[in-house]
Amino acid sequence: MAAEAHKIPELTVLVPVFNEAENVAPLLARLTPALERCVASHEVIFVDDGSKDGTMDAVRDAHARDPRVDAISFSRNFGKEVAIAAGLDHARGRAVVIMDADLQHPPEAIASMVEKWREGYGNVYGLRSDRDSDSALRRALTARFYRLFARLGETRLPPGAGDFRLLDRRAVNALMRMRERARFNKGLYSWIGFKSIGIPYQDAERAFGESKFTYRKLTRFALDGLMSFSTVPLMVWTFIGMTVSFLAMFAAVYMVISTLIKGTDVPGYASLIVSISFLSGIQLMSLGILGEYIGRIFAEVKGRPLYIVAEHLSVDERDRAIRDSATPRAAE
Repeated sequence: MAAEAHKIPELTVLVPVFNEAENVAPLLARLTPALERCVASHEVIFVDDGSKDGTMDAVRDAHARDPRVDAISFSRNFGKEVAIAAGLDHARGRAVVIMDADLQHPPEAIASMVEKWREGYGNVYGLRSDRDSDSALRRALTARFYRLFARLGETRLPPGAGDFRLLDRRAVNALMRMRERARFNKGLYSWIGFKSIGIPYQDAERAFGESKFTYRKLTRFALDGLMSFSTVPLMVWTFIGMTVSFLAMFAAVYMVISTLIKGTDVPGYASLIVSISFLSGIQLMSLGILGEYIGRIFAEVKGRPLYIVAEHLSVDERDRAIRDSATPRAAE
């Protein structure tokens, strides 16, 4: 098994984790047999996104029992989208499966994905058959986001598709070339193309813990998606500005005609305040949209790395073994 760990595996399973210590062992208990039934060789890479619990300790224990289990640990929390990018950078398999650690993504569905991959599909994505595990509010917001993205976005998103998917090595290499900081992986999966197909699966309840995606994070995630794949928010304010200008021109013509016919009228204080507040609100909203795009430009031009790795289990272990074996010879 140790020798197998150094060979190029047929399949890599990428699992981003953040405070998922309780889910590591149950996941591997179902994942390992499922992989051994459908592929000749595999590796499992956990990407620890700055966990504060015992997630890395749980993965170290799993690695000690099975060297096919590996892990990358960030120096701090960089976000799930970046964790997926890091996992793709380090995946060695001919294909890569991305899945969550909470067992909402059933490991048994990987066999169907592998079957479609062997038929020639380079992007096999899981389709949630229902969203019963989500709250009613989250389901409503998700549906509205997909409708909005379908109208404004430059890339089509399959409804119900998420991060649970299999990507061929060609698709992985394409994604590795995309280094933007404000990442919206669902859009990137669709943007790269390749022959794609969906596999339905039943979404389960979380095994342990709770979702780390708050509504605030989901809102930021939705904004990243819209602004990464659409310039419509910028164009909207151009049309709003033109509309307000035309309305102001007609209002000016009306006031001139009214003054000529009825004489000078005393201007109303309330209407003046309402007009100023309305136009000021439009200006601030348009500046806010511009600021969001400029902020993303600023983040890109700084050129900072996407992530910083604090620990890589298999690499650090190999380095320690080399140092330990060289120490006696150095003493001689």
